[in-house]
Amino acid sequence: MSDIAGGEYLLTRRHSTSHLEPQIGSVAWDISPSLEEPPNRFVRRKSVFAEQYDPAEDEDDDNEKAVYPKTEEQRQRLEESVQNILLFRSLDEQQMRKVLDAMFEKKVEPGQVVIKQGDDGDYFYVIQNGIYSIYVSTEEENRKMIGTYENSGSFGELALMYNMPRAATIEAITPGSLWAMSRQVFRKIVLKSAFKKRKEYETLLEKVPMLESLEPYERMNLCDALMPKTYQDGELIIRQGDVADGMYFVEEGMVRIVMQSDSDEEKELLRLTKGQYFGELALVTHKPRAASAFAIGSVRLAFLDVLAFERLLGPCMDIIKRNIDQYEEQLINVFGSKNDISDLR
Repeated sequence: MSDIAGGEYLLTRRHSTSHLEPQIGSVAWDISPSLEEPPNRFVRRKSVFAEQYDPAEDEDDDNEKAVYPKTEEQRQRLEESVQNILLFRSLDEQQMRKVLDAMFEKKVEPGQVVIKQGDDGDYFYVIQNGIYSIYVSTEEENRKMIGTYENSGSFGELALMYNMPRAATIEAITPGSLWAMSRQVFRKIVLKSAFKKRKEYETLLEKVPMLESLEPYERMNLCDALMPKTYQDGELIIRQGDVADGMYFVEEGMVRIVMQSDSDEEKELLRLTKGQYFGELALVTHKPRAASAFAIGSVRLAFLDVLAFERLLGPCMDIIKRNIDQYEEQLINVFGSKNDISDLR
């Protein structure tokens, strides 16, 4: 299950999970406050559980774009609050601007119930500051505190994604501030962008021979794990000798691969275009980067971090290891001898 599709966070470890429903035993919660949105925007409904959303049928409409004016100071604080939110990892710069435009700030006071368990979910929230207790009621117990948010985190996505009631109650312990996004805007920006991203990456990865051994569901999970990255002409993407943090697939543009030999001779090895990939070698050998990569013109890449690489590309590992022999042959052709280049293995 993808990070976007899963949508839960463990309150103690803050890891994403693969469950689609809140599990009391694993403490994966969907929590979102019943605060009022600024007037004249959306009318609160009695129930949203029957509402369905299909991103494939949702047409873009700039007239429906939600924009809440913010000062430069507010916008900067919001950018800092959302930069580590897992749900937003797949968004490009334009989509992130829409997210920032669509969120509004809401102050809360100590003792204020921000979410009530069992209510409909109308908002997604990002915490800017404040301490919030998380309570759950069960058949056995009226109310039990199971965790705390302190000045960071986000909640409320599950009910918006899956038409589920709130799974817990949130109560403010201190004065605080939340950034809120309505259900409609959340779906149009976050869910639709995730859907479009998956379709684009599915098309891209279908053209990568190394991935032919993956099952369809494995390729789908790989699509969901990729993150967009953009670079401008001449910009360094990876540096020879650095520790590897992931691999890259070329989505648009061209990438130049350059290697410096042991005698400081630098040569261009090859140029990569759409559908090709690089950076996987260091992840397999657990050695520093064997070469550097630079953008030629404007370049858009799909990045797969090292943890996702190890988790998702196991079926392709034999193919990747066989490619090392081809890399060594290329280096010998470029430098004329293997004596002047480090062992790749």
